[in-house]
Amino acid sequence: MSPELLVAAVVFDLLFADPRNWPHPVVWIGRLVVRLEEILRERFRDETLSGLLLVLLVLAVTGFCSLAALDLSGRIASWLQVLLALWLAASCLALRGLHLESKAVIEALAEEDIDGARQALAMIVGRETAQLDETGILRATIETVAENASDGVIAPLFYLCLGGPVAALLYKAVNTLDSMVGYKNERYLKFGQTAARLDDLLNWIPARLTGLLLVAAAWLTGFNGRLAWQIMWRDAPKHTSPNAGWPEAAAAGALDIQLGGGATYFGEYVAKPTFGDDNEKIALVHYPRMIRLLYTSAALGLLPALFLLRVLA
Repeated sequence: MSPELLVAAVVFDLLFADPRNWPHPVVWIGRLVVRLEEILRERFRDETLSGLLLVLLVLAVTGFCSLAALDLSGRIASWLQVLLALWLAASCLALRGLHLESKAVIEALAEEDIDGARQALAMIVGRETAQLDETGILRATIETVAENASDGVIAPLFYLCLGGPVAALLYKAVNTLDSMVGYKNERYLKFGQTAARLDDLLNWIPARLTGLLLVAAAWLTGFNGRLAWQIMWRDAPKHTSPNAGWPEAAAAGALDIQLGGGATYFGEYVAKPTFGDDNEKIALVHYPRMIRLLYTSAALGLLPALFLLRVLA
């Protein structure tokens, strides 16, 4: 992938996010997951085996279709292949989309529309939101922005840099699988095991890079970079996920607030660790600060990616 194409993909994402009326590869992957889950559960009693087959089939279809589409478009015209590569690459990025979707939650809160904020939040988190108060909504919103700084921005950039749109789409396929079947409940504990573990593996480096970039962003934007560094190393290993704690802990330290804590999933309360110290009460003002950290860390992540692509070109 060329540096110019990577920049174009980032610019496209910033300008258009995910246009509602446009086809989206990740949406197609999600539909494929739903359909294959139904088929595999019907045909195989062994949930671990059917979950493994789900991952293999989704990755095979994603890889084959993306490679075939790029090859076919290249045979038709080189400019068509470039446009397709641009669209595929941009569809893997969620920088602007993450901002807009989280902003909808905050705007509802600012208008004292708690129910509207809960509904908007439910669109971007897996936890139940119906009983959350304003503080809980704010905390969940900032947490998901911090965590998705890795899943939706830095990790896709990382895989775009390593292997172009095909590698990034394969990463998004695994990420989508994990978000749909990687739950530790009765239905998905065995079935989603392969997807969850593969997602952990693919996010191991990007999550830690994101944490470091958020620390650097805190220094550059005038937030507490020293505390971000300390809290990241102190609290990140507390998370049940090997990866999610790194960006969340770094963000908590940078903003000098406390994130994490228990949440309800599918009607069951799950106790979770906290990140950061409860020195400053979380408030609406912390959201724009988190967004500033998000964009700054994305810019910091893009620069070395461009340098590496230029060196390898």
